Amino acid sequence: MAAAAEEAAGNGGGGSPSSARRRLRIISGHLRGAPRAPERAAISPSPCKAQGGSAGLASGSIPKKRQELLKWNGWGYNDSKFIFNKKGQAEFTGKRYRLGGMVLPTFKEWIEKTFGASLEHKTTSRASLNVNDVPPSIVNEEFLHDLRATKISYSQDAEDRVFRAHGHCLHEIFILREGMFKRIPDVVVWPVCHEDVVKIVELACKHNLCIIPFGGGTSVSSALECPEEEKRTIVSLDTSQMNRILWIDEKNLTACVEAGIIGQDLEKQLGESGFCTGHEPDSMEFSSLGGWVATRASGMKKNIYGNIEDLVIHIKMVTPRGVVEKNCQVPRMSTGPDIHHFIMGSEGTLGVVTEVTIKIRPVPEYQKYGSVVFPNFERGVACLREVAKQRCAPASIRLVDNAQFQFGHALKPQVASIFTSFLDGLKKFYITKFKGFDPNILCVATLLFEGDREKVLQHEKQVYDIATKFGGLAAGEDNGQRGYMLTFVIAYLRDLGLDYYVIGESFETSVPWDRVLDLCRNVKERIIRECKEKGVQFAPLSTCRVTQTYDAGACVYFYFAFNYRGLSDPIHVYEQIERAAREEILANGGSLSHHHGVGKLRKRWMKESISDVGLGMLRSVKEYVDPNNIFGNKNLL
Repeated sequence: MAAAAEEAAGNGGGGSPSSARRRLRIISGHLRGAPRAPERAAISPSPCKAQGGSAGLASGSIPKKRQELLKWNGWGYNDSKFIFNKKGQAEFTGKRYRLGGMVLPTFKEWIEKTFGASLEHKTTSRASLNVNDVPPSIVNEEFLHDLRATKISYSQDAEDRVFRAHGHCLHEIFILREGMFKRIPDVVVWPVCHEDVVKIVELACKHNLCIIPFGGGTSVSSALECPEEEKRTIVSLDTSQMNRILWIDEKNLTACVEAGIIGQDLEKQLGESGFCTGHEPDSMEFSSLGGWVATRASGMKKNIYGNIEDLVIHIKMVTPRGVVEKNCQVPRMSTGPDIHHFIMGSEGTLGVVTEVTIKIRPVPEYQKYGSVVFPNFERGVACLREVAKQRCAPASIRLVDNAQFQFGHALKPQVASIFTSFLDGLKKFYITKFKGFDPNILCVATLLFEGDREKVLQHEKQVYDIATKFGGLAAGEDNGQRGYMLTFVIAYLRDLGLDYYVIGESFETSVPWDRVLDLCRNVKERIIRECKEKGVQFAPLSTCRVTQTYDAGACVYFYFAFNYRGLSDPIHVYEQIERAAREEILANGGSLSHHHGVGKLRKRWMKESISDVGLGMLRSVKEYVDPNNIFGNKNLL
């Protein structure tokens, strides 16, 4: 009851101070003479870090100075990357990943055969950032004076500003390797709590500035790029120091978390109390909770835990009009349109998400990987459809086409023993010779089961029984585990490709089941055709996988890459091809985006996607909440 009174007074409410006091009086009446209830929270409510105390000691895996740990013009950690060693063999550096230090004996042959690339043809990119190339900071001195009075940390350092001027679209990384953005943030600010964000937004309104929220920096929709025509001071509001779990409610299985926490820290800290969210997007090492909310993110284990919209119970967001939040933290409300759905997917156009209450679950007792090989992609898709129809999907089930299977095989590390090599050969013989699977057509599904051990084993049998009906063969736990391990290192490959004239990108969509095969085939063929028409001299890689399944459809993820030698403007060619592929997706009944969001990259299709009236509704919300366009990143609209 004590915790409930505290929440009614301030933790849960979006009402006025008078209504909060009225609720507090009601709750206080119940407290008189009531026996003391056990404490609800495993982690007690925390004050703002700016107020001092032990709460101020929280720190995340990604430092405030991102350049101390992360690449300035590529993906991920400084010490982790794919290279070709002195023997010409590919290997992955560092010790952060299981693939670290391992040699990949067939990757060189694969990249030469697939792209016509050669180790003799190497590009050069700038080794370090030249601060003289960085656009000067456009500073509102009166704002800086007021900002200093708040004691909120800020920086005008060139490196700090460049690190927050971009996400990880291909063209953004290419620009960093070859040149510089024309417009970047002028000031970076680091609030440490909700109250700091309120102060920053109030100052931005007072001085008519532009704020661009920054979470983990993993955007692939141009959402973080600064509008070149913006003349006002641009403030990058970096939420990374807002990284605490404020409380855990073990009875209701919820946790209130500051929005700047990144995925790996959230799961680690919850795990220390025996809980998890289960939300694991491929970018979870670097992406933030607030970013997940702002882009309507999805995780690889959504079949058990749900997408971000299924996990969210309560959101607190600071806007130019004030703070928006619901007055209670309940599983469902029937109070008109859900304001959470104006916030989720708003991509930094309305305000800054500061705190999120999310569902949590006990850490699963048992986890098991698996894999199934199918004679062809059609059989694999039919199997996934049946699994979805019977609603027995494991935590994750992903189906890769043959081109992506060959790609994954090229990333297989050198085996440690002759016996292991013999077993691999035996498996290959059994599948291709004895069972008659064509290695140039077959495809593979990777599986991940989680939960109670006995139920997992029952679940596993059910899924494998379904797979058998579609010609699937169990391919072992190791292949399944390796498939998921590659999830977190595959993004590093683009940087290696760029070193050898190969550019590549990924994009995704969602599509009804009856359109999955047509869409996959037509988009891949369109990419190949467009490359030829645009003068690409070498055959491209055009591949896909089905990554998420639903009752009514699936998420499909595409990779495409090509050797750009001989092209005078490879990024322009790439953008034309990517645009054509997106047009093909829409023509085949796919969505504009399943989980990457819209940003500035895809907003030309918003009217087509949600209708003229729907777009007008979003504009009306923007005009009311932010009439002076303080949150002026120009995403979505």
